[in-house]
Amino acid sequence: MLFPFARQGTAHKLLLRSLTTRARGISGVVEKKPDDVVFTFAKRTALGRARKGQLKDVPVDELMQALIKASLSKTKLDPAKIEDICVGTCHPPSPTYVSRAAAIAAGIPAEVPISAVNRLCGSGLQAIRIIANAIQSGHISLGVAIGVESMSLNPRPTPQVVDSVNANAQAHDCIQPMGWTSEMVAQTYKVSRQKQDEYAFISHSRAEKASASGIFAEEIMPIELRGTVVSVDDTIRKGTTAEGLAQLKSSFPDWGEASTTAGNASGLGDGAALCILTTRQRAEQEGFEILGKYVTSTFVGVEPKYMGIAPVSAVPKVLEQTGLNKEDVDVFEINEAFASQFAYCVEQLQIPMAKINPNGGSIALTHPLGMTGVRQVVTGLAELRRRGGNILCTSMCIGSGMGGAGIFVNEA
Repeated sequence: MLFPFARQGTAHKLLLRSLTTRARGISGVVEKKPDDVVFTFAKRTALGRARKGQLKDVPVDELMQALIKASLSKTKLDPAKIEDICVGTCHPPSPTYVSRAAAIAAGIPAEVPISAVNRLCGSGLQAIRIIANAIQSGHISLGVAIGVESMSLNPRPTPQVVDSVNANAQAHDCIQPMGWTSEMVAQTYKVSRQKQDEYAFISHSRAEKASASGIFAEEIMPIELRGTVVSVDDTIRKGTTAEGLAQLKSSFPDWGEASTTAGNASGLGDGAALCILTTRQRAEQEGFEILGKYVTSTFVGVEPKYMGIAPVSAVPKVLEQTGLNKEDVDVFEINEAFASQFAYCVEQLQIPMAKINPNGGSIALTHPLGMTGVRQVVTGLAELRRRGGNILCTSMCIGSGMGGAGIFVNEA
């Protein structure tokens, strides 16, 4: 018996039926059904460089208030129709309180509930998954997923565990600085400084080109903050060269090969992203534009010491769940936490770089932790629209030794 719970009630029987009849393969994934979970809106704020950029003094509640308000204005959505909101974020204190307050201040009725979720670098994808699952289960039919982080005002706190927990080697590794895990990946899997800088240069040069050509304007929702409209990323280092990257000093000289630098690691940033999800049937009935479809997502665990290699496990798992091959995917958005882990993942997955982060990734754009999982979907769907492609796969490594991945379909 594959599913021993199948006889325990109607809900379990429905779940069994869903799992055994789920459409697989490219034709099944792109097939349109009334109960599909679809995106009717997907935008992000411009990114700000942590502690130095345009959002350095903007708390997450102010950032969310501005983005929600701008999104409601753009979509003309009656906020009373929203049935739930989930916010992915990592470090702000009392995140549900500030998220709820920000939503109400932005015009969301008090009758609309809200929650906050923290899966570290996968928090944004987790927020999307929670809303999508609620829609798929019939608990709601329209919800909002948000990813937000201010790494300026809420930097990573130092995790504290008791001695009995810390005595376990894997548990000890769980709470080490992310830079240490980058160096452990570089040292163990022989990812040279030269290779890291080569991948970093690709990210920097692609992002600079995309910004200069106005590509990011298609995914950025301008927001007004304190009388100023914020609409352009200030995180992209223009004029980055391979020679310049090679000259940078190590950020972590005491660990491993000391090959991680400020130029080949994701920058610290501030920002937010927002998606509106509903069923295809409701979107069509109410005349909402359909941008794309949520198919599925997955999360995995890996050895905490080598946190960054998690996409090597997460991407094949989500492809297997959907019956897709790597060749079926038109665009991959794989988070660049560090060039060490990114290079290893790309080469282990054997995916052409032309398909991965075509407009640069977090090394160039920065990585506001809670935002990234939503930003990847916003960015990836926008790129599919430009290419006329169908399938997006997003993935990220996650602090403490986890990883996530998701599959989405372009329908714009």
